[in-house]
Amino acid sequence: MKKDSLVIVESPAKANTIKKYLGGSFQVKASVGHIKDLPTSSIGVDIEDGFKPHYQIIKGKKKVVSEIVKAATGSKEVFLATDPDREGEAIAWHIKEEIEKGAKKKKGEPPAIYRAMFHEVTPRAVKLAIQNPVSLSQNLFEAQQARRILDRLVGYKISPILWEKVRRGLSAGRVQSVALRLICEREAEISRFVPEEYWSITARLEGSNPPPFEAKLIEVDGKKVKISNEEEAKKILAAISNKEFVLSKVERSEKKRYAAPPFITSTLQQEAARRFRFSAANTMRIAQRLYEGVDMGEYGTVGLITYMRTDSVRVSDEAISNAREFIKTSFGPEFLPDKPNIYRSKKSAQEAHEAIRPTSIEITPALASRYLSKDEAALYELIWKRFVASQMVPAIFDQTLFRISAGEFIFKAVGSIMKFPGFTAVYIEDRGEKDEKDETEEEGTSKLPDLLEGESLRLDSLTPSRHFTEPPPRYTEASLIKTLEEKGIGRPSTYATILSNILGKEYVKKEKGRLVPTRLGEITTELLVMHFPEIMDVGFTASMEEELDEIEEGKRRWQDVLNDFYRPFSAALERAKREMENIKRKEIETGFKCELCGATMVIKWGKRGEFLACSNYPRCKNTKEFKTDEDGNINIIQRKETSETCPKCGGRLVLRHGRFGEFWACSNFPDCKFTKPVSLGIKCPKCGGEIVKRRTKGGRYFYGCSNYPSCDFAVWERPHEGPCPECGSPYLVERRGEEGIDIICPNKGCGFKKGGS
Repeated sequence: MKKDSLVIVESPAKANTIKKYLGGSFQVKASVGHIKDLPTSSIGVDIEDGFKPHYQIIKGKKKVVSEIVKAATGSKEVFLATDPDREGEAIAWHIKEEIEKGAKKKKGEPPAIYRAMFHEVTPRAVKLAIQNPVSLSQNLFEAQQARRILDRLVGYKISPILWEKVRRGLSAGRVQSVALRLICEREAEISRFVPEEYWSITARLEGSNPPPFEAKLIEVDGKKVKISNEEEAKKILAAISNKEFVLSKVERSEKKRYAAPPFITSTLQQEAARRFRFSAANTMRIAQRLYEGVDMGEYGTVGLITYMRTDSVRVSDEAISNAREFIKTSFGPEFLPDKPNIYRSKKSAQEAHEAIRPTSIEITPALASRYLSKDEAALYELIWKRFVASQMVPAIFDQTLFRISAGEFIFKAVGSIMKFPGFTAVYIEDRGEKDEKDETEEEGTSKLPDLLEGESLRLDSLTPSRHFTEPPPRYTEASLIKTLEEKGIGRPSTYATILSNILGKEYVKKEKGRLVPTRLGEITTELLVMHFPEIMDVGFTASMEEELDEIEEGKRRWQDVLNDFYRPFSAALERAKREMENIKRKEIETGFKCELCGATMVIKWGKRGEFLACSNYPRCKNTKEFKTDEDGNINIIQRKETSETCPKCGGRLVLRHGRFGEFWACSNFPDCKFTKPVSLGIKCPKCGGEIVKRRTKGGRYFYGCSNYPSCDFAVWERPHEGPCPECGSPYLVERRGEEGIDIICPNKGCGFKKGGS
């Protein structure tokens, strides 16, 4: 290797880690993500010239590019070590272009430029990649370019129509709009759902050996039981009451539960959401830090996990061998399968990538946690345990099934007991919600008594229970990502962005961890489905992903894919411009009269959604906020007033609801636009200002000082009046505990807590 070599990666953190691995003979620079993109002020795509993109240096990146070009000019070889995926390949191509341009300007020869590919930031992986460089992949770059142009065409062409017809600042996305449609359709399904009553009957029985057990009625006269109401339940109870209960069949079997494969991007996001309530974006941020390298004191800077954007469950032979040796030594040979466990990826997976796994099995969660934040340690432990468990033997259960006859009535009881823990000694997957559970699993977690087939049983009680069918649950981030993956919508690198976009644009809000479409989201979806049915079609979006994969595989030209898409799309655009309903101008009459002038109040659409306005506008500017109940009735929200007057015009201040929550506003709006945030009644511990509730662009609430930006005090948890009786902290915070809201001290070294309120 020559001394004057330059390595370029994406992030400064990764650059610092790699610099320590390669030593002083290498320069290592960071591009800090993409250096070029399509312009923000124009479409940046020449549709008539074969969809030719016009890339520009991203604002604020000129200095970074200049430093890279300067470093490359003095080097004999350049290794482009950006991330091993489509986005990383595009960055590599753009850097190569700029280096070659720089050499041409100086009328010199560019350095030799190579692609260095590694999937983990470890000394061995990095050095191997430098020693065995590859050529840049034109197919991979063109697949990314086609995706970028597709997304630009959809966003840049549809968004202005939404600005004109609905609200300025809205956006449409080729993938995000389909994800939004799934959320809206689930909400509509829930709204249409009519609960159906049904009943179950449970018998508590005793045999010749303890303990008593419960069995459920499953059949009557050889047919599956269906009890629709209380009257039917009572008839069955009366018919059963004098019957003899006999254990007609006993089935004993051994059941195995197999470990889940190591994580891919989607399953990691789902599991982190279920266990830790991490958003997809937060999971990826934490994983990025673990991948790029963590300072572990005497151990040096270490990349703890492999690349975190992957849809492949493939694992290297070396990693499997190390895991097997660790399992044998740490748990015993009985926990090690005869052969390595091999998992199959889905068809579209990029098999060049590995699953997400620890780079070294020897760096246990206990060791790593000394150098990690709480969230980093939690995610690393999850990844480490899942990988180790994936190479262990299955858990074994002894399962017993009883069929009990009471004349023509058949009851069933299932019990199981763990015989050997297998992989569960390390890790048990969180199965999530009811609709996500494995339906092949039999019920029964308790042990049934040791009874003989044919013996009579004593009936202790018969209990009828009333139930109602339930609607499908609203999506969580985890269940939406699972659905997107199953339907082939998006790719590992896009799930977090999709969720951030639909929350940030206020198409969706979170309620108790569930994704609920806003009225804005529902209206936008209705308009897009009506006027762009193909773009909004789940199957079409999935097929586009497959076509992008074909570009990457060299099976299709990127221009052909774009051309096939654009012809019908451009026709749909022209129709939408003419025919899409203008929601801004739409007025729906109501039965309410304006108390100021007596005219009819109408429902209108504004920046903050629907509101009631006087039909005499602009002569009468009376407006009111309202909510619609489940039956479609309009309920006017009475404005809360304060005795405080507006310092600008003397009008009364009223409570309003805006984009970022509640605030006080002048009742003379829009003539007077004075506003002030709602205080929690707690003084800022930093400057003495008022603590107010705020919201981020991503929809997450936090608490900050009313004197922002001159005071930057901010906390995620709701502040509570202090001081702390133990350490004197000027404020406390509220945190949800097992028995209610706990009041705790925010200082890490202080353990003060009072709770259960």
